[in-house]
Amino acid sequence: MVVPVFRIYDYEKSVKFYVDWLGFKIDWQDIPQDGPLYMQISLNDIVLQLSGHHGDCSPGAKVMADKKDLKLFHEKIMAKDYKFMRPGLERAPWDENYLLVTVIDPSYNKIEFVEKIK
Repeated sequence: MVVPVFRIYDYEKSVKFYVDWLGFKIDWQDIPQDGPLYMQISLNDIVLQLSGHHGDCSPGAKVMADKKDLKLFHEKIMAKDYKFMRPGLERAPWDENYLLVTVIDPSYNKIEFVEKIK
């Protein structure tokens, strides 16, 4: 398994984005009093690690994640009151047989959820 690591800056904004809005769960977290946080989150078989450590990675990364029932997922997140992002559900520009929903977290990391429909 490959687990991408995203650099984040704000724990509370990241939790609102990933957990409250997208539906990820926190698998574990390390939040020391005097240091940066590190945590793992998951949404079914999608696993990400979020890091406040400056040397781990750069903000603004992008991952693609296969997501079953993407239309239903899109409806579910759009029904929530998350005022910072209202992504569309669209055909992938690189292949019309795929749907995609692109979201950008508060630290400018991007996830493209994709589903093959044909």
